[in-house]
Amino acid sequence: MNFKSAVRIVLAVLTTNIHFSSNAQPQTSGIQFYSDLARDLQDNGYVNPLLSFCVRPVYNTTVFYPDSINGKDFAEKLKRFDSMQSSKRTILLPVQLNQQYNSHHPYGWNDGSMIPAKGYQTQLSFGVFLKKGIISLQLNPELVFAQNSSFSQFPIQQKDSIWRSYYNTLINKIDAPDRLGSGSYFRIFPGQSGLRFNYGNLSLGVSTENLWWGPGLRNSLLMSNNAPGFPHLSFNSIQPVISSVGSFEWQLISGQLKGSGILPDTTLKFNGQPLYQPKPDGDRYLNGMVITWQPKWTKGLFVGFSRVFYQYTSDVRSSFDGYVPVFGKFFKGGLSNDDAKKRDQMLSFFLRLLLPEEKAELYAEYGRNDHSQNANDFLLEPEHSRAYIIGFSKTFETPKTDVRLFGEITNLQIPSTSLLRPQESWYTHYQVRHGYTNYGQVMGAGIGPGSSSQTIGLQWGKAFNKFGGMLERVVHNNDFYYNAFAPIEQWQKHWVDISLNLNKSWARHRIVYDAKLSFINAMNYQWYYKNVFSISARLGVSYLF
Repeated sequence: MNFKSAVRIVLAVLTTNIHFSSNAQPQTSGIQFYSDLARDLQDNGYVNPLLSFCVRPVYNTTVFYPDSINGKDFAEKLKRFDSMQSSKRTILLPVQLNQQYNSHHPYGWNDGSMIPAKGYQTQLSFGVFLKKGIISLQLNPELVFAQNSSFSQFPIQQKDSIWRSYYNTLINKIDAPDRLGSGSYFRIFPGQSGLRFNYGNLSLGVSTENLWWGPGLRNSLLMSNNAPGFPHLSFNSIQPVISSVGSFEWQLISGQLKGSGILPDTTLKFNGQPLYQPKPDGDRYLNGMVITWQPKWTKGLFVGFSRVFYQYTSDVRSSFDGYVPVFGKFFKGGLSNDDAKKRDQMLSFFLRLLLPEEKAELYAEYGRNDHSQNANDFLLEPEHSRAYIIGFSKTFETPKTDVRLFGEITNLQIPSTSLLRPQESWYTHYQVRHGYTNYGQVMGAGIGPGSSSQTIGLQWGKAFNKFGGMLERVVHNNDFYYNAFAPIEQWQKHWVDISLNLNKSWARHRIVYDAKLSFINAMNYQWYYKNVFSISARLGVSYLF
């Protein structure tokens, strides 16, 4: 398959309104592989430079510039394809079969409706896209089966004080079980489905699509595809809206989050008192927004802001502030009444700098898990309750192929202001005690609360045909670690994963293959066991109609 053919296929995929979410390496869920390819093509000047790739899914039906790719044949085929974007059309979506195997314990994230599981797991998705006039309907369900074998979890041999900290900082403040059930797992999700009303550059709809906000390739602070998509109402731009000061993209959502239904060990006690505190029943209400701006004076620079509130549905007040709190005040302005309203909020600022002449990009995201009292408080302690992501990508051209270097650092660990000011770990909350999760998986950065990661990788090839490697270090929940082990002065119990990840993608006619093999050395697995070695293998196969 040549480069032009690859671009044509990607164009067809993009114009079906299929979900986008990006990763440093091709993964085996959703349409991540095509998102990674489209973002690479933008770095090389083949994709609309006004697209931020910070508000996904991308609905733009004019992503590629015909003039940017030489060849009259391609331009004519693109023109004929655009003629299909009239008042009526029907498109079959790609059939995708994604498979995964973990040898010792669950590993990996950003896999949507797939679950953290040991053993074999598969996800099948298929569907159709229909459009008539201003109405579009996408039916794209996902079927997930997981062997979900048993594996070593938090060891009962830990001291009672460690178990108390484990429940107080994790189990009682977030719904994120290590294992989703005690046997095999099977579930049908609506997946990347939705009904939309589109007018000009605007779209209003209801959907269960995964969302990804922010510039990160490996992680996102507020919204990613780490968990199954959730039902939500959405008002968003379809493509960049041009103004006198630059272009804008945005999305405003209100949705509903579900619990896992999985209970931990409820019999454990400390000093005669049960460790487990039952969580409230019921779903959670989520309201969020994201907006990006590409200033006309600085081509290639995107700056953005995102914010999310969540609380139990039973605690939502019937008022504008109750249903749409994202438009509320930025600073507390004194004592906050958010605690009285029993809700939690997170926000982030981000930027992405696209350098097409250098075939490179730089990006960063800075987030807060708590309001600042005022501007003075923010300037004095900007690190309070913060998290951040920093990353880059650079492509080097050679006579035979392209070589892409990329890297990303993510840090969710509580900073030193916790010595003076109380703060919760990212995605956890003492009142909304299911935390920021859906069906038992974190909605933001897949590394989870209190964790950090460092990633560096290389990739060779073009379009669909690529081979690459990635080194990654993940530190699991240092917030819990310091809470539990600092009092007993055990400083060599950090749970750290060092992984070598190899990936290969290729295409044959209408079939695209995406494979990944990971070798993981889990040091101090579960903060107790000695080093554990594990293998994670993934294979995705897509058939494009």
